[in-house]
Amino acid sequence: MAKSASDKTNKDRAGEHGSEPSLKGTFAAVMLLGAFLLVSWLGVFVLYMARN
Repeated sequence: MAKSASDKTNKDRAGEHGSEPSLKGTFAAVMLLGAFLLVSWLGVFVLYMARN
């Protein structure tokens, strides 16, 4: 019985918010940030190795 009440509550919540938003833009932003961090780290590492 508790399971059916929980299912009804979850359905009601899903109806209030509609479908979930697309996260493609978020994924792209995270990938760009990761690429920037990787390139920055590699640049500093190469600079360190060149001066050593």
